Amino acid sequence: MHSGEANSAWFKKGATLSDKSAREEFGLAQEEIIEGIEDGKLQYRINYVFENPYFKLVRSEVEAFVDEKYGSNYLKKKKIKKELAQTNKELKRLKKQVASLEQRKAELLDSLDE
Repeated sequence: MHSGEANSAWFKKGATLSDKSAREEFGLAQEEIIEGIEDGKLQYRINYVFENPYFKLVRSEVEAFVDEKYGSNYLKKKKIKKELAQTNKELKRLKKQVASLEQRKAELLDSLDE
């Protein structure tokens, strides 16, 4: 990344993330983030939320860091697993809804027979 690109990343919506988000989204440990900062692979800025400091990182650098550390398939697999979990959750919700509708249908049919 050119320094001009890196600097503009600090101001683009979605181009940065907190260290907490990097841990959650990419499965990184705080120690790995600090290692990336110390090795010069991750630029950071210190921001504060309610007087609590956190690292603000450049998303593209975090992605490159994860690719280098865990291989390029790591992020693809992580995204697939996340989508699979969301799909399973939605299926579960829909199955409950179908069961509820089937029960209501049966009640309505019973009331017609009375």
